[in-house]
Amino acid sequence: MLDLKNPDTYQGGVPYAALQDLRAEGPVHWNPESDGAGFWAVLGHDEIVAVSRQPDLFSSAFENGGHRIFNENQVGLTGAGESAIGIPFISRDPPSHTQYRKFVMPALSPARLQGIEERIAKRVERLFAQVPLGETVNILPLLTVPLPLLTLAELLGVPADLWPDLHRWTDAFVGEDDPDFRQSPEAMQAVLAEFMGFATALFEDRRANPGPDIASLLANTEIRGEPAPLRDFIANLILALVGGNETTRNSINHTMIALAENPGQWDILRADPSLMTAAVKEMVRFASPVIHMRRTAMRDTQLGQQAICKGDKVVIFYPAGNRDPAVFENPDRFEITRPVRQHLAFGSGAHVCVGSRLAEMQLRLAFAEMARHVRAFEVVGEPSRVRSNFINGFKRLEVRLLV
Repeated sequence: MLDLKNPDTYQGGVPYAALQDLRAEGPVHWNPESDGAGFWAVLGHDEIVAVSRQPDLFSSAFENGGHRIFNENQVGLTGAGESAIGIPFISRDPPSHTQYRKFVMPALSPARLQGIEERIAKRVERLFAQVPLGETVNILPLLTVPLPLLTLAELLGVPADLWPDLHRWTDAFVGEDDPDFRQSPEAMQAVLAEFMGFATALFEDRRANPGPDIASLLANTEIRGEPAPLRDFIANLILALVGGNETTRNSINHTMIALAENPGQWDILRADPSLMTAAVKEMVRFASPVIHMRRTAMRDTQLGQQAICKGDKVVIFYPAGNRDPAVFENPDRFEITRPVRQHLAFGSGAHVCVGSRLAEMQLRLAFAEMARHVRAFEVVGEPSRVRSNFINGFKRLEVRLLV
């Protein structure tokens, strides 16, 4: 029986065929847990949207368990039992969730993003110039990892050369099931201590010297007239790092694999670069870099013809929704000309990703640069994937970029 909580389920990639079989039985499926009461796995596109758009009925609040498949109110935000980290706004329900979003949105407004697009384009050009074309390379440290982290460093107002630390910290935060990222409880506590030292110094500086950057906005957030505490600043900084890094990084990785397997799609895109803006939506749909989000039912209800009881854990699986044939024709086919109206890779409803435009921009600029130089993609060997039920990501991806 397929266990959607077990991170080993995703070690060879998302099991799309098995998800399709489950969804054919019904869009909402009961998944037992070896260490809990079980949960409702939501696999249908429309049912995921329904859950996402009713935060009063399906809560992501920390006190109700949070947004992860484990119970945050029992084991902490990162699953490491930490006590010095507060509650990120992804683990809050409206109206407090909405208040936090309003403080962050100015840093990610269309006007602000327009101002940084040229700098991201130059950043892509510099990174890509270091990739040896025609040779087998692990593309992660050369391009797909530093690109979003350098952008985040700019948005946070921290030095660009900090990106390797940001990478190491974010891997530890989301890698609770991967022994390469969580080598021991002691090692994780050391990483947390290191990060919290950095975050505390950043918080104090931005309180004293605020600017237009995201760190300043988070440090000076006021909720119901009261300044947000350091603990919540740390939690929201982790959220910004993970959300702004993992989605972009792994969408690029997955798209390289998809283009290697579907070279005709790359030919179409190179022949008509004007398709790039729409193509990035298909790239993100096909990649589905975030596997799940969790909610908790606040009252008895019905979803997908299943009776949901108050207190039940409800877990939405974005890769399943993004391959739902009721919404996407030939959903397992990668088609850059597909008119994608409502993919779920950035979430939906009140919790839709605030940085989705920025992620799409980086994808567009990265593949626009590659379109000028790369004739075809080849994947060499088997990619090394993160052992996770949360991030559909990679630790190593060896490719050849052919000219």
